[in-house]
Amino acid sequence: MAELPGMTGMTTSGDRAVADAAARAAGTREVNIDSVPPLPVPADTANVRLGPEIDSACLALLPMVGIWRGTGRFGNDPGERAPQFGQQITVSHDGRPFLRFESVMWSLDADGAVRGPGEREVGWLRPQKGGTIELLLTHAEGRIEVFYGRAETLTSWALTTDAVWRTPSGSAVVGATRLYGITGDGKLAYVEERALAGAELAPYASAALERIAG
Repeated sequence: MAELPGMTGMTTSGDRAVADAAARAAGTREVNIDSVPPLPVPADTANVRLGPEIDSACLALLPMVGIWRGTGRFGNDPGERAPQFGQQITVSHDGRPFLRFESVMWSLDADGAVRGPGEREVGWLRPQKGGTIELLLTHAEGRIEVFYGRAETLTSWALTTDAVWRTPSGSAVVGATRLYGITGDGKLAYVEERALAGAELAPYASAALERIAG
């Protein structure tokens, strides 16, 4: 079996290994994600005025670039109920012909207080030839989706799943549609439908998020 670099012939005692690990941690124990040194390549930007210039292939998605935060509801809700989740969507780029998409949700109680973390997803919006948009999306609950669609207007985009892969423990979603758009008051709004195994598409979630960066 191959050996990891730096581990060939290691015979260090348990006490020595613990001491060595403590010494190595002395320089990192106070460092976290937000305080590591920058990468030697352009950092992602969610603000088209800062950082690398956005690739021309992504111009049809330009209005989505930013950090968006707000609340939403599950199911087919006309809006009478209190918001059921909070959400932040970050759409960023590093100058190459794709956008990074990340969504973080948190659940809310009936009074709007935070109950705890919710769904997580991360992926890539990849413009294709002929105006087609591909969204490759990975969900923390064990599912990968590939959406295809296109811009409906200059500020709205419709996407439908072409393929869905699930792990053995993944949620039983077999298809989905998403419609994103920039509202008249500048929010990023969306509606999502999902189909479970053996069922038709049904409303799943909707939200209108305020731009907080970009």
